[in-house]
Amino acid sequence: MEKIKSYRELTVWQKSMELTKTVYTLSAQFPKSEIYGLTSQIRRAAVSIPANIAEGQARHTTQQFLQFLGISKGSLAELETLTILAESFGYIHSNDSNKVLSDCAEINKMLFGISKALTANIQ
Repeated sequence: MEKIKSYRELTVWQKSMELTKTVYTLSAQFPKSEIYGLTSQIRRAAVSIPANIAEGQARHTTQQFLQFLGISKGSLAELETLTILAESFGYIHSNDSNKVLSDCAEINKMLFGISKALTANIQ
């Protein structure tokens, strides 16, 4: 695996930044009563994905990077769950939910691929 100079070069970070923007746009439509509930939670989960990719890539060891990629994957699963809930409550339309879930699936595959490549390099 080629040495990455900055997390900004990682396509997975770029795609997760776009996903975060999408989540912020969609969650702006949630009821005001959810501002401290689902709106806050779904936004924090989305932000956590690129933030942990960036933090992990900036760490000194591959093991630390892998740990932060794992945290990103956990946040991704949380975002998927919250998106399904938001749709079930009628806060977002199914086509928007499907787009978020599709983006999550793509990012999940990318995170898996990076993790697999990094693991192969340390063995």
